Amino acid sequence: MSDMRRREFITLLGGAAAAWPRSARAQQTAMPVIGFLHSGSYDAFAHVMPAFHQGLKEAGYVEGQNLAIEYRWANGHYEQLPAMAADLVRRQVAVIAAPGGTPATLAAKRATATIPVVFLTGVDPVALGLVESINRPGGNLTGLSQLNAAMVAKRLELMRELLPAASTVALLVNPANPYTDFEATQVRDAAQSLRLGLRVLNASREAEIDAAFATVAKERISALVVSPDPYLTTRRDQVVAQSARHGIAVISDRREFVAAGGLMSYGTDFGDAYHEMAVYVGRILKGAKPAELPVQQAVKIQFAINLKTAKSLGLTFPIPLLGRADEVIEVSPWPISAFCPNRHAWQSSHGFLFSL
Repeated sequence: MSDMRRREFITLLGGAAAAWPRSARAQQTAMPVIGFLHSGSYDAFAHVMPAFHQGLKEAGYVEGQNLAIEYRWANGHYEQLPAMAADLVRRQVAVIAAPGGTPATLAAKRATATIPVVFLTGVDPVALGLVESINRPGGNLTGLSQLNAAMVAKRLELMRELLPAASTVALLVNPANPYTDFEATQVRDAAQSLRLGLRVLNASREAEIDAAFATVAKERISALVVSPDPYLTTRRDQVVAQSARHGIAVISDRREFVAAGGLMSYGTDFGDAYHEMAVYVGRILKGAKPAELPVQQAVKIQFAINLKTAKSLGLTFPIPLLGRADEVIEVSPWPISAFCPNRHAWQSSHGFLFSL
């Protein structure tokens, strides 16, 4: 090869090498990016994130391979959500997933009228102005709605069944959550139908949680319902500790409270809800329009109880109540054979799980 041809070859080779990084960057740019906007903290919701990623995987998307995700966790500071949502819009994400309840959903809605948003909320999405109708949302939002009105009443019923002599229950809410007024109304109606008095207590800071429990103890209220609020979920260990300290029976919406030492939980299976949200995100990435994707109802419910906590509070669960639980955590104060002679048959027919 002559010197001239050798120089031409080297020049061509160098040009190809220089062009390769640009090509690689172009491929990276083509990778879809979704925004993930949450009102709570990663630590409090890490257990449901595998379900979200599994839903994406079933839709054909794997983070780091053919999808990028921009995460924004407000850690209970709802005032930061508008700026976080605006930042995701500036980054021109393809879809915003907003599983952080009503605060995250409203922040995403206010930030964009064009980028698709997939939400999870406990409020009627039509009444909240998120969509035009359940079957045809009509705008850039769709997602999942929880059956919170029915579940609020059910939590009170469960507490009444456990504590039939209780005359008053307390409701712990976060006033920073737009959902609070809706829930308080639902709880008042449910309490009235059960002939229970209701004491609503606010807490949007750690010190206020401690103060709320002190008030419940001072007023000799033996039962407390924790609002399904992302901030209160991030403070579940504190809630459980205060419950133990003051000897107060607590029911929440999430089984993670029970796993942490709380007494009871009744609410949405959030792993299932996050999975279904991710499936919708995947469908939108493939071209589906949120205006034409019906809002789904998150109908899979979990009822969990902690027998060890009940024993520490001096409470005994009625056998019919035990039989309706999906999960019983910790050691039972009674022999299993007392109400379940054939444990495997009970599990098979009732979905009843012991963690012994």
